Amino acid sequence: MGSHGIKDRVAIVGMGCTPFREHWDKGVDDLLIEAAEETFASAGVAKDDIDAYWLGTAQSGMSGITLAAPLKLEGKPVSRVENYCATGSEALRQASYAVASGAYDVAMAIGVEKVKDSGYQGLNAFPIPNDGTNRTLTAAAMFSLIAPAYSKKYGVSEDELKEVFARIAWKNHHNGARNARAQFRKEMSIEAICSAAPVAGGLGVFDCAGVADGAAAAVVVRAEDAHRYTDAPLYIKALSFVAGSGAGLIDPTYDYTTFPEVAACARDAYAQAGVTDPRHQIAMAEVHDCFTPTELVLMEDLGFSERGHGWQDVQAGVYDLQGELPVNPDGGLKSFGHPVGASGLRMHFENWLQLRGEAPSERQISTVRAAGGDRSLGLVHNLGGYPGEMVSFVSVVGTEPG
Repeated sequence: MGSHGIKDRVAIVGMGCTPFREHWDKGVDDLLIEAAEETFASAGVAKDDIDAYWLGTAQSGMSGITLAAPLKLEGKPVSRVENYCATGSEALRQASYAVASGAYDVAMAIGVEKVKDSGYQGLNAFPIPNDGTNRTLTAAAMFSLIAPAYSKKYGVSEDELKEVFARIAWKNHHNGARNARAQFRKEMSIEAICSAAPVAGGLGVFDCAGVADGAAAAVVVRAEDAHRYTDAPLYIKALSFVAGSGAGLIDPTYDYTTFPEVAACARDAYAQAGVTDPRHQIAMAEVHDCFTPTELVLMEDLGFSERGHGWQDVQAGVYDLQGELPVNPDGGLKSFGHPVGASGLRMHFENWLQLRGEAPSERQISTVRAAGGDRSLGLVHNLGGYPGEMVSFVSVVGTEPG
């Protein structure tokens, strides 16, 4: 890829995140105001100190006015962006590059989604005309195809894989139960997860992420200005984004055991950040666990596990809260919930807490330097779409420049 990156040129100096819930008592305006005010306070700024805003939302607003109206912004540029479920990360990417370019000194990225009282359980996708090759299956059905494909390719029985997927769900529910902002705060046994009602293919209810309302935000500035706002900024090491061509839907060789867009995105992000051994250099990762099989494949596409061995690392506890490389210590989409426009920023918010040693003690990971560990880098992976037609985002952030 031709990305040169903006390593250590931009820093996150403030973040905020609402609880992700079925917010029947709150609308889009309420959620945006709550996330923005927490973020302003975190960075020690006021709304007028922000030079430009980027708003990420899939279907909760159609222009920058969606943010400008509730915050009562006057004379400020507000750009509304959307990129499937990677919408929140897209807002951060654009705000960061705007600051790196010198166009603005201070920018805010904010994401929101409000779906629970829209009459639908999730987003109401628009019927976009196509050439007839588009998928006709639900998201759950598409991601369920991973299980038999992985089983066949690597010789792991489907029964054994079901237990692996259940352990991923168990881990994320265990972590979410310790997170006051998470949508689902109840631990689940592997037995209960395995016996849950089926949804699609081999996927059960607890293999699927929840749908929620929520908002999250970040303030970014030039790295050299960061300590004017906080003693503990997060420096952006890499921001990578890949939009797939959708060829997997018509490619007979695509086998559902990898997401090529994710693998390419990870390679680019690691090159930008100078990461050569992600398993041992990354302190934690927030990944897009929309379904439990997705998280398994991501462990391999992100280079944390060898191909065909990710399931063994899951079973060995490598990715547990106090494992070798904690993954989704906040509960992930599975437990925290998934308001589409906010999820990417929520993932960065967990890195903000964990890398600075500010996560609640019951779920503070030990791999980061702020908590006595030896690593200072965190990773965010966010995707949108389906196997075969996907967009992917990967960022690397760290507590130390250079």
